[in-house]
Amino acid sequence: MAIGSYRHVVKFQTPTTVPDGDGGTIETWADLLPLWGVSVQPASIRDLERRTAGTIVAAATHVIIGPYRSDVGVDDRMMFDGRTFRISGVKNVDERKITMELFAVETV
Repeated sequence: MAIGSYRHVVKFQTPTTVPDGDGGTIETWADLLPLWGVSVQPASIRDLERRTAGTIVAAATHVIIGPYRSDVGVDDRMMFDGRTFRISGVKNVDERKITMELFAVETV
């Protein structure tokens, strides 16, 4: 991909539990550091077949490619341009911890 494709900034959130004040807990989202230099693209069937070989992905509407982050997983979500995406698959490209491919479903 051309370097100009990596122009987006995204924010990841991970689920966490916090005390609710009544002795219980509630689940909420905690922000992770933003990630710069990311490509966010709609996923075609061809993209998913080519990129998910050897990876289990239930469904995806978008493919996100960017610098590797070890703190991003399938329980997390991504915020981009006022939209929310649920991460459904994570791939460490070539197992080198340099580039990651995420497969995500946009939620409404």
